[in-house]
Amino acid sequence: MKIGESFTYPEEQWQLREKAKTLSWLSIGLLVSAAMFLFFALGSSEAMKTAWVSDVLTAIPPIALLGAMHVELRGRSQRFPYGFTRSISVAFLVTSGVLSLVGLYLLYDSLSKLVAQQRPPIGTTQMFGHTFWSGWLMIAALSYSLLCGLTLGLLKKPVAMGLNDKALRAEATMNRDEWLSEGAAIVGIVLVGFGHWWGDAVAAAFISIEIVHDGWINMRLVLGDLMDETPTKMGEKELEDITDKVRSRVESLSDIAVAGVRLREHGRAVTGEIFIVPQDHADLMNLVREVADEAKDIDWRLHDITVMPVPKLDSITPPRVSSS
Repeated sequence: MKIGESFTYPEEQWQLREKAKTLSWLSIGLLVSAAMFLFFALGSSEAMKTAWVSDVLTAIPPIALLGAMHVELRGRSQRFPYGFTRSISVAFLVTSGVLSLVGLYLLYDSLSKLVAQQRPPIGTTQMFGHTFWSGWLMIAALSYSLLCGLTLGLLKKPVAMGLNDKALRAEATMNRDEWLSEGAAIVGIVLVGFGHWWGDAVAAAFISIEIVHDGWINMRLVLGDLMDETPTKMGEKELEDITDKVRSRVESLSDIAVAGVRLREHGRAVTGEIFIVPQDHADLMNLVREVADEAKDIDWRLHDITVMPVPKLDSITPPRVSSS
């Protein structure tokens, strides 16, 4: 764990990273095809319009991820001495902001139409010489989109867990939950077919709320990362125990009286400082090297950890998770 070395992945995580890249390309292809299918079946349905926008938006995270992965492992520079591992967090900050803003607009639009009692006409269409209700084409398009999102979510989740990538896991959850929004749109269209004009706008409002919810969850995760939050468990607010693991391992060394650890997430990497109070007889140079060697074996994400000998530890040192 040398200061200044570039962040690298172990072999197992590298394979998962390549799989994440492949899944991102697959996501773009499937979601764009679903969005095109929805566009041609759009009609005047508010729920269909909102579902179409939802599909277009869910294609943004994999595009952002591919861009971030392209620069993530670049070498350090004078302008960026800490490297580019946070590029993934920056990309998803933009994505979550877009999701939230567009979701709020769509929610306003659907509620306005609900208040105005606008009745969406779903007429008939002709295809291959046959005339049928346009709602069937809409439902077919929504079903295809639903299956695409559900499949992508199931494929991405284990990869996200293996990489400990909160952004990818949030994306997987967003894809997997596509059945909620598409299912709501199908229900809305069926309700319109049975004469309940309000079903379409209510379904659109429900989908909009889901978009805003996904955007807010992503925003909270990314802002925590950018504000040097202690690593948290995947998909939860609870703190991860990696800080205590590092501190316990370091304090188990015979020449360490007490240790303090501060860690933060840096994209997929985890960086930070280890403060050690050495015993009086300790050889500082060898002790610092030993502490660094012990720490790097705890978790593959630990990178660029600074080991700092200090005469004592004060209240700045974070308390143990178990005592909070």
